[in-house]
Amino acid sequence: MDLLGPTSQSFISQRLRLHYVDWGNTEKPPLLLIHGGRDHCRSWDWTAEALREDWHVIAMDHRGHGDSEWVSDGNYRTMDMVYDVAQLVHQLNLAPVTIVSHSWGANVSLRYAGLFPEDVRKLVAIEGIFPTPEWEMRMKDVPFARRIREYIAEKRKAAGRLPRRYPTLEDAYARMKAENPYLTDEQARHLTKHGINRNEDGTFTWKFDPYVHLDHPFDITNERKHELWEAITCPTLLLNGADSWAGNPERDGRIRHFRDATVIEFENAGHWLHHDQFGRFMKTLKDFL
Repeated sequence: MDLLGPTSQSFISQRLRLHYVDWGNTEKPPLLLIHGGRDHCRSWDWTAEALREDWHVIAMDHRGHGDSEWVSDGNYRTMDMVYDVAQLVHQLNLAPVTIVSHSWGANVSLRYAGLFPEDVRKLVAIEGIFPTPEWEMRMKDVPFARRIREYIAEKRKAAGRLPRRYPTLEDAYARMKAENPYLTDEQARHLTKHGINRNEDGTFTWKFDPYVHLDHPFDITNERKHELWEAITCPTLLLNGADSWAGNPERDGRIRHFRDATVIEFENAGHWLHHDQFGRFMKTLKDFL
């Protein structure tokens, strides 16, 4: 007999109703799963099912993603997402919590763990140590005014762009497979099914706000970000895919900003290594936890 899936819940953060799923077992230690950009909480289902017997697993949808509300101004700032995580941990009384996170969600969780080191027991950050040093150097050569002008132009362009509509679920599934060729058919169908809405005319549209594509130009400085990484006190596992754009923090020196961190690189895996090499990922995760 298959186990029942998670319950759907919500909480309020900065006047937004944000969504999360709860896999039960409230008497077990809390484990928070945090997804990346243009993703959703149900992308963690395989991980949650493997850990639900030993952990109280909760997976959240970021603002503008999944079944969480979109922001009215279309601005998606990383520090606002840090607030959302802090609010969820506070409202559900999860601290000290173990966090497993990916990409943008890992970027967020690393900042949260530096701000509230006493509230994080262990931290796994998959492909979340960015920007890379090379990107940082390129950005230093771009005048601030030019960056803001380009952002304004992109925001204006996005305002006139309609969300892409797919005639059938199969078309959306094909787009998911094209985005990450490492995905199995089962994975791609599951991610598509939970990541899409059906419109009134019968077409399908991704759940995430199209504005999440835009990199907001106002953020904390790299120096402040490094300070937060250096303030993390819990054991930290940094995972990266050998075929990803995010780089290896051990080879490029970013590991020096962490007190107690281990870097593991996955061969034959890209940015979504927890999907690309799920078996190895789960063994690595269970060993660490």
